[in-house]
Amino acid sequence: MDRIVQRVMFEAPKQERLKRVAAYSRVSNGKDTMLHSLSVQVSYYSNLIQNHEGWIYCGVYSDEALTGTKENRDDFQRLIEDCRAGKIDLVITKSISRFARNTVTLLNTVRELKSLGIGVFFEEQNINTLNAEGELLLTILASYAQEESLSASENVKWRIQNDFKQGKLPLSVWNIYGYKRTPDGGLEIVPEEAEVVKTIYKLYLDGLGILKIAKYLNEMGVECNTRETWSEKKVRYILSNEKYIGDLLLQKSFRSDHLTKKTILNKGQKTQYYVENNHEPIISRETFEAVQLELERKREKHCKMVIPQKYAFTGKIICENCGKHFRRKVTATRVVWICSTYDKLGKSVCASKQIPDETLCAVTAYVLGIPEFDADVFEDKINKITVPEANRLIYHFKDGHTVEMVWKDRSRSESWTPEKREQARQNSLKRRNQEWRNQ
Repeated sequence: MDRIVQRVMFEAPKQERLKRVAAYSRVSNGKDTMLHSLSVQVSYYSNLIQNHEGWIYCGVYSDEALTGTKENRDDFQRLIEDCRAGKIDLVITKSISRFARNTVTLLNTVRELKSLGIGVFFEEQNINTLNAEGELLLTILASYAQEESLSASENVKWRIQNDFKQGKLPLSVWNIYGYKRTPDGGLEIVPEEAEVVKTIYKLYLDGLGILKIAKYLNEMGVECNTRETWSEKKVRYILSNEKYIGDLLLQKSFRSDHLTKKTILNKGQKTQYYVENNHEPIISRETFEAVQLELERKREKHCKMVIPQKYAFTGKIICENCGKHFRRKVTATRVVWICSTYDKLGKSVCASKQIPDETLCAVTAYVLGIPEFDADVFEDKINKITVPEANRLIYHFKDGHTVEMVWKDRSRSESWTPEKREQARQNSLKRRNQEWRNQ
């Protein structure tokens, strides 16, 4: 009789996939103590994840000196993008308030991650958003965190208002050209910068325009108290700032709410406080008043300006050198598109080159594959044009692809009219005759 052998197969136990874990940490201000706290948090989460069995360390995402109510947290946004890309399975964070104090933002983010199969674990509250009761608890506690944020914001506003009533300059105001903050919160003159302030006032009263003053300061290599160059805005700010006569106007702006942190110019919505003779002046009151009268006169002169016509390329051409837009300009010989920074402040600030309008239209038509430039086709297909360097244009289509073009500019003499050529010839002859007489 043959033996009957029955084969029994056992499935090998499935090995659980290792969970990819990241952490998020944040501190609310840039004080040294808080930044130290942030480094401690980063170290703690690094060790926690790397020493946990079954977890793969995917990094610690951290933001410094930013509030949990705002959405411009770079590392927070990077964390969410990595989650969307399928790089993370679990996010660990200290508490709800560290993650986000805006209830709507918090719940929307958590729900999106949950739909992707990604949980968020809040250590202090012991909440895992993948659990059934997680979202209910999260909603309740997030609302509490938002109210806590509102309460903290109101306390800060009350303290600032009291400081205003006492004529104290807010600690947030420190970057005033010509002055530096003293340990007791006052203002002390910086002699070198004060001389520049005096020069600005003198040049303006002598008839030099604000843009020309900014250009002059840049050409002279005068340093600003920021990393940026001198601009129309900075010069105008100095010319109209009451601090240079020793006075203080407090609460020029205010925050709309504790969530958006949007700053609004105070046009009567809040009480303003004017403090006279608060600190040593740089400019006399007579000079300051004369400048204000001149500013007002010029403002009235130009208040009836006609709104400029919008052309097809307006707002579409971006200089990669400085980040500003190109504007349309009519020269003596032709119409060109020129970087606004170069046009205002010169090539020492931005070394971009102008683009002839006719060349721009011809190149654009070629890129679009049409016989001649059509503004409607351009608007329909092109998102923007970037200019990385002279004679190079990169067309960014709305469907995502790009086309790079190189163009050759005509020499200046080629664009001259016969009258212009004759004038140039006559000027050359005059120079030669003068040189001959001087020999």
